[in-house]
Amino acid sequence: MMRQYELVEKVTRYNPGADEALLNKAYVYAMRKHGSQQRANGDPYFSHPLEVAGILTDLKLDDATIAAALLHDTIEDTDATRGEIDDLFGEDIGQLVEGLTKIQRLDLVSRRAAQAENLRKLLLAISSDVRVLLVKLADRLHNMRTLEHMSDEARSRIAEETLEIYAPLAGRMGMHDMREEMEELAFRTVNPEAYQAITDRLSEVGQRDREIVATIEKELVALLKDAGIEAHATGRAKRPYSVFRKMESKTISFEQLSDIIGFRVIVNSITDCYAALGVIHTMWPAVPGRFKDYISTPKQNEYRSLHTTVVGPSRQRVELQMRTGEMHRVAEFGIAAHALYKDGVVAPRGNGHGKRTEFAAEIQAYEWLRRTVEILADGDTPEEFLEHTKLELFHDQVFCFTPNGRLIALPRGAKPIDFAYAVHTDVGDSCIGAKINGRGMPLMTELHNGDEVEIVTAEGHVPPPAWESMVVTGKARSAIRRATRTAARTQYAGLGRDILKRCFSAAGRNLSDAALEDALPRMSQNNVEDMLVSVGRGEIEGRTVLKAVHPEAVRSGARSSSADDGWFGLNRVSGLKFRLPGLTRRDQADSRNKSAIPIRGIEDKAVRYADGALPGERIVGIVEQGQGITIYPIQSPALKRFDDQPERWLDVRWDIDAEMQNRFPARIEVTATNEPGTLAQVAIAAADNDANIANIAITRQAADFAVMLIDVEVFNVKHLNGLIRQIRARPVVSTVRRVLD
Repeated sequence: MMRQYELVEKVTRYNPGADEALLNKAYVYAMRKHGSQQRANGDPYFSHPLEVAGILTDLKLDDATIAAALLHDTIEDTDATRGEIDDLFGEDIGQLVEGLTKIQRLDLVSRRAAQAENLRKLLLAISSDVRVLLVKLADRLHNMRTLEHMSDEARSRIAEETLEIYAPLAGRMGMHDMREEMEELAFRTVNPEAYQAITDRLSEVGQRDREIVATIEKELVALLKDAGIEAHATGRAKRPYSVFRKMESKTISFEQLSDIIGFRVIVNSITDCYAALGVIHTMWPAVPGRFKDYISTPKQNEYRSLHTTVVGPSRQRVELQMRTGEMHRVAEFGIAAHALYKDGVVAPRGNGHGKRTEFAAEIQAYEWLRRTVEILADGDTPEEFLEHTKLELFHDQVFCFTPNGRLIALPRGAKPIDFAYAVHTDVGDSCIGAKINGRGMPLMTELHNGDEVEIVTAEGHVPPPAWESMVVTGKARSAIRRATRTAARTQYAGLGRDILKRCFSAAGRNLSDAALEDALPRMSQNNVEDMLVSVGRGEIEGRTVLKAVHPEAVRSGARSSSADDGWFGLNRVSGLKFRLPGLTRRDQADSRNKSAIPIRGIEDKAVRYADGALPGERIVGIVEQGQGITIYPIQSPALKRFDDQPERWLDVRWDIDAEMQNRFPARIEVTATNEPGTLAQVAIAAADNDANIANIAITRQAADFAVMLIDVEVFNVKHLNGLIRQIRARPVVSTVRRVLD
């Protein structure tokens, strides 16, 4: 375990102005508070916060963050309080410790909804002060280093969580060394067989190519020195998890990997980076399509380097990275490598009670986190947020440009719709087309590095719900879902207003928003729009609103003869279209007046299928008060009940994909000869026609004939008609007819 003076010395080596008294006080306070507590391996518990602080000294963080690391478990695991921390160490450190305490109480691997909600809290906590994230990542790294002392279940749970959340989060913050160590430790736990196999192969490659690596290092340095470029070159094999991920994503074997060994060339300036690239390409042929310039277009986490792959000695591919010393520091430590403070230096803390240190807002890696947190305001469910955040964490990037040269960074696999929403939400909502590099292209086209994208917009356009399955960014999905909800709400509000106009007119009253506002308290509604939406959805009857606004009109019995429970003029509402999805097999079993199926694209509305409604035939919808809509075939006898209520009729249509193979229930009546084998012939006819018999009942039986009522499941009306013809053609069958209730 690190001693007190050793920790202080590590901090003062990179920050001579550090507050040694603060560090000593935090060390002693945490050690006393944790007292005799022990970790799973039997070590004193205080060894854990001490090691976390040690990891952060490698990142050269300020003394306040080191002190917070020493104290990060005190509020959670001891009798220490936030007020006590504030009094002893200052409010700044108190806020850091409290933020870490809140995160410590999270269980990110419980139920999916809880995991998602806790991820929201995690990102909210670290977005207010990035040092909370740095301490949390160091805390997780030390836990991973001591994972072998946990139970099997805990090891698996923590390792999976690390691969899923913390390692990608470290990568997003540019902390690649920490990300790689987390990934390797987690990979070893989650998939030990694969880890061992790849580690053994990498060891073999390292032994075999040791001399080649040393030769290339010397040749690179000598080659660049001859060109007047001072450089330092090092070579190393890829990490096991990186190799495994590449093998998985490309579905290739270890032998097919061509760039297991990579070299880093550190030079003094950006000019030297490009000069070194030219010299190296002169010496060894470059592999086409493998050059990437992350200096002119840095990644969002501010990673900067030149990448190229060449055919080196022994005709093997060699991956090279050219960068300056400053770029290398950022590549190693990410956001922690920056001058996190506005004055550009790590400032002394004095007695720990000074003003709160401000962070440089221009750090792009931190900006990603802030943009991600913005999704929280979009009203997504926790599960949606978890999905979106994981998409953002795991995707590699492509860089595209607007026509005026603005750089837009997007996840790999992004479409023009993602690009439009990245420019602005309004641009995405009104997007109707795109030009990629000057050519009109479908909105489903995958974007590539360097593409220039021009978005074509149209005022008043509403993004279709289908777009949600096309996009890959969380921002686009959130905006599309929100726009769809808004459009549905607007449609319901318009429908509700039309209903109320007809209802009030029938009672000889005028509809006004002022009158509706006066009735809001009596209707338990927040505003007029909410009331109109509720009426449009069928949650509130039009007559109920009329009674709340004009009680005397209802008492007097003034009511139009065409009114029915407040549903007025639905057949006159234009633009209300319903998409009626097909039944699943589970729906078929209990579909008669029981299975309520949501209308796709219309929120909170339900559809009921009357007996015999089949795709391919004319159908109508009947509005059922408080129960949604019932779909009937146009020839159904049941529609006679609604002849005097035309305001409840909706002109709807089937909108089912031709390839959809869902079956729908129908009923037929078969009159056939009463003899052995009759039922078998009917069943064979159904089987030959690919129809399914769900139920058979003998409704009438005599010596020479029988009447059977058969429930069948067919794809559409054409399928049913074919089945009827097949059965009618059987010699034992007299008549077959379709039965509609």
